[in-house]
Amino acid sequence: MDQVKTIEGLIAPTLRARGYALVRVRLSGSRRQTLQVMAERSDDAAMTVDDCTDISRALSAVLDVENPVCGSYDLEISSPGIDRPLVKLEDFGRYVGFQAQVRTKIPLDGQRKFCGRLVGVTAINVSVDIGDGNCVIQIPFVEICDAKLVLTEDLVVAARKRDG
Repeated sequence: MDQVKTIEGLIAPTLRARGYALVRVRLSGSRRQTLQVMAERSDDAAMTVDDCTDISRALSAVLDVENPVCGSYDLEISSPGIDRPLVKLEDFGRYVGFQAQVRTKIPLDGQRKFCGRLVGVTAINVSVDIGDGNCVIQIPFVEICDAKLVLTEDLVVAARKRDG
């Protein structure tokens, strides 16, 4: 199991118990590593600085005991933001109807970068309309290496409605 997956397994239960969902974990840097934990509230409310502080304290305790990162590192806690990354298959389903940028591990039809409206999700594929309703491409979820929502007026309006 790789190091990021190990860290995810260690911290996800703590986040869930505190009312948060894990979005993404990234470990970067060579001399002094940075462990970035991206989380969101389970109740879909907007993240606050207090939420990030709460998460930081709780995860620091877990990470200090388990010590999954060799050497010293900086812990960064962040929220996904409005143009959030799409990491899990459920993320794609949750944002059907919105614009996304998707990058694949291997070329599909000669390209690796796609931008369009998410129009559907199955157990294995993400459907993206890269035209104006007439060019839907099926992207195998296992081939997606990076994806995020595109900041559009529709997304801003939906976020405002959600945040009340």
